[in-house]
Amino acid sequence: MFAPVDLACVVHCHSTYSDGSGTVAQIAAAAARAGADAVLLTDHDTLAARRTGEERWYGPVLMCVGLEVSPPDRNHYLAFGLSEEIDHAGLAPAEIVRAVADAGGIGFAAHPFSQGSERFSRARGMPFDDLDAPGLTGVEVWSWVTDTAERLGSARDAARFVVAPQRFVERPPARNLAAWDELCAARPVVALGGVDAHQFGVRVRGRVPLRLMGYHRSFRHLRTHVLLERPVSGDVARDRDAIFAALGAGRCYVAVDSVAPARGFRLAGMGEVVEAPYTVSAHVPRPALLRLVRSGRLLVERFGSALDFVAEEPGAYRVEALLPAYGKQRTWILSNPVYVR
Repeated sequence: MFAPVDLACVVHCHSTYSDGSGTVAQIAAAAARAGADAVLLTDHDTLAARRTGEERWYGPVLMCVGLEVSPPDRNHYLAFGLSEEIDHAGLAPAEIVRAVADAGGIGFAAHPFSQGSERFSRARGMPFDDLDAPGLTGVEVWSWVTDTAERLGSARDAARFVVAPQRFVERPPARNLAAWDELCAARPVVALGGVDAHQFGVRVRGRVPLRLMGYHRSFRHLRTHVLLERPVSGDVARDRDAIFAALGAGRCYVAVDSVAPARGFRLAGMGEVVEAPYTVSAHVPRPALLRLVRSGRLLVERFGSALDFVAEEPGAYRVEALLPAYGKQRTWILSNPVYVR
């Protein structure tokens, strides 16, 4: 068994090539300050950053250029591994998924469980309407901005989120996890965590002195860690493709690194289809409340740094790790499943 290389990736980010306020270089600098290893850029309907040569290493940070296929109002799809944009005019969700797959890419439904805000009528839902579409790689099971914004109950809540998101956000919505578990019961569906970072603000002479949710602050929290089979090489195309391959295979987990550094988490066989009986074996880098879930059902809950369970029944087995922070028990790590058949 290989010793995986763990890269903390910021997924779902927008630059000045669409509706973000920062340049690609500024985003890379913010990621470096936040301690991230890679950024998966997803500007709306454009791969401009690749054509301009901005997909590259910026010191310790690799900028990987994907895109967000963005029909009006709903059915947005994060696509990676493409060489050209997708013309989505008039396409149904399943046809968008097929177009990305036919072009050699992988794709994840963006904020797929969005329902809009009950408190703020202008915040309308932007769900993905066909999560059973053949060829869909996975889902953004936790959308940091969208999921949080939709549950804000007041202007005070909004202010608390902007000022101290690490104190306000506790866990992904339970309905997101339940819907993902249901999907995984039928077939492998990879989960990732997306920031949906825009750094809302006003640019003045190349800088953004007035801004909300700056890139650096956003990048400190929710990340998708990918597990590579070998160290990065410095070759942009090779390293980017290795990250995309790990995502597509489900060799990745979601973590809130502002709760505690998550690097070092392991779940043997994560993303794989295995035969029963199979020993589900997980390790976390520090003791936490560990929860083993099979197809939506909690099987084991214990405190410690390791968990071993002999899985004799078919199902999608995933691990959650929780830690106390700011007076509450918070989601720290959310794994992709091992699929026992």
